[in-house]
Amino acid sequence: MTNAMAEVEGADVVFVIGSNTTENHPVLSLSIKRAAREGRIKLIVADPRRIELTRFSDLHIRHACGTDAALLNGLMHIILEEKLHDQAFIEARTEGFEEFAQGLAQYTPAFVSQITGVPEADLYAAARMYATAEKATILYAMGITQHATGTNNVLAVADLAMMTGNVGKESTGVNPLRGQNNVQGACDMGGLPNLYPGYQRVDDSQVQEKFESAWGVSLSGQPGLTLVEMMDAAAEGQVRGMYFMGENPLLSDPDANHVREGLENLDFLVVQDLFLTDTAELADVVLPAASFAEKEGTFTNTERRIQKVRKAIDPVGESRTDWEILCDVSTRMEYPMDYDAPDQILAEIAALTPSYGGIYMDRLDGDGLQWPCPDREHPGTPFLHKDQFARGKGKFHAVAYMASDEAVDETYPLVLTTGRVLYHYHTVMTRKVPGLNEICPEGTVEIHPTDAVQLGLEDGAFARVSSRRGSVVARAEVTDRTLEGTVFMTFHFKEAATNLLTNPALDPVAKIPEYKVCAVRVEATPQPEVAEMAD
Repeated sequence: MTNAMAEVEGADVVFVIGSNTTENHPVLSLSIKRAAREGRIKLIVADPRRIELTRFSDLHIRHACGTDAALLNGLMHIILEEKLHDQAFIEARTEGFEEFAQGLAQYTPAFVSQITGVPEADLYAAARMYATAEKATILYAMGITQHATGTNNVLAVADLAMMTGNVGKESTGVNPLRGQNNVQGACDMGGLPNLYPGYQRVDDSQVQEKFESAWGVSLSGQPGLTLVEMMDAAAEGQVRGMYFMGENPLLSDPDANHVREGLENLDFLVVQDLFLTDTAELADVVLPAASFAEKEGTFTNTERRIQKVRKAIDPVGESRTDWEILCDVSTRMEYPMDYDAPDQILAEIAALTPSYGGIYMDRLDGDGLQWPCPDREHPGTPFLHKDQFARGKGKFHAVAYMASDEAVDETYPLVLTTGRVLYHYHTVMTRKVPGLNEICPEGTVEIHPTDAVQLGLEDGAFARVSSRRGSVVARAEVTDRTLEGTVFMTFHFKEAATNLLTNPALDPVAKIPEYKVCAVRVEATPQPEVAEMAD
């Protein structure tokens, strides 16, 4: 996030796109709902589904799945047409605006309405509401990124913020909401195949030399593979071993049949986790890991805030902390690691990672610190880009709308989109809580009443959902929360493993798969045997 979560309530307009905030980020959503209910903010929600947050919104934009770039270009076309852009900010802080503006010419309200299904009046209302606000903030999540065009979607979001001057000041900005605890920290620490900690590129020779000197080893300057690419390589025999920590790709990755093929083709699979996950059941070695309550260390949350984690209990059974396990594995592979405590690891991070240069354990009591924090005297940074962008001037990108990778046809006439529910978190942990299973015991397929009638499908009946990659059975939930022609499922339930269906097509830049759009057919089916549902 460019800005802190607490700043959201200080905005004049909050634009939420591609985020079911109440179910995926419920604590932050409380602030949004409170500010909207009290009339302190105007709220725009762009989401194909009618979600809880839309009850509090001033405007709900229901655009077709996969049309985010067209929608955003349409809003920016109107802002430019009505001269609502911030010319002074554009001239002082950005570059590439003229070419970008030319690219918006074709995205007239009529053209965008035809692509997205959004009435022209709603396009004008949203554009004017956002652009005329003194302080407007954008919140987005995986509804923007999990597309084969996800990078373009993010660039368009940044364009919208820059052209209205809503960057570099309090209660504005471009704010991606992270999908899991400490995802931000994992990325900060080099959990990406092309980066070292602190987003330092592996193909930068000076960076490479710095880490080689610190670690006393020779390092490759070639970026590695992303997760989906690793699965492809495993299936093809090019990757022979994998080591998973806190990840259950057999349920969480797209095209799960292909994932199983890749995992079963490995020579050696290690899983380090809290529970015996579906993936761990395939492993040659399972290393029992400790939970957050059993270890010391830090988490970095979605607003770049590094917070201290304090141990509440000793590790249960044979479980151990991740850093101790990794040190022992590394040592037995003839690269000794002999840290005594997490604060030593954090000190090494500070020495090698400029944005964490002032992050030490003794400074993290209380609320922690937000990076960038370059030295011990620095107070941390609540919002980014105050005086200039990291690259100097912000660069506009003319983003063309491109249709989703997979189109509907006569065989697969409906669009499937995926997400989460409030009561379950990813794939394993919350399914072990009896109370949560009582509230939300199974996965369903949401389908619009018009589509249900055409299919002869009643509410509560079982439906078979099939894509070009697989088939699952789930109970139908007939509801107008979902647009006509679109069905919605979650991925928490192995009994209805939605990722058997999803499309592994990748964004060419970020390599994120297209979870949010794939073509399916839905058919009424008799209630299956339990064994079939768990297949």
